[in-house]
Amino acid sequence: MDWMAWTLPTAIFFATIAALLVIFTILAIRFPETPRRGILRIETTRGDRLFITLLGSAFINLAWLGVVEAYQPYALIVCLVYAAAVFRWV
Repeated sequence: MDWMAWTLPTAIFFATIAALLVIFTILAIRFPETPRRGILRIETTRGDRLFITLLGSAFINLAWLGVVEAYQPYALIVCLVYAAAVFRWV
């Protein structure tokens, strides 16, 4: 990976997203799901909720960096709470 000049945290980040995509693909094959309606009143599947979670987490981290300027791992806690809420109610 030297040609990309990745740091270890960057590699872990993208490996985690790749692993999530593989896991969600396996889940979709093994346990097909029908879309459900949540609080947003749109039909979503597990993959849709994963996308909403990843997109929202990116915005949470950017806002955290721009507004709070505090220790960044605290943003991870906010993102985990957000992810739990998305998978539960969206």
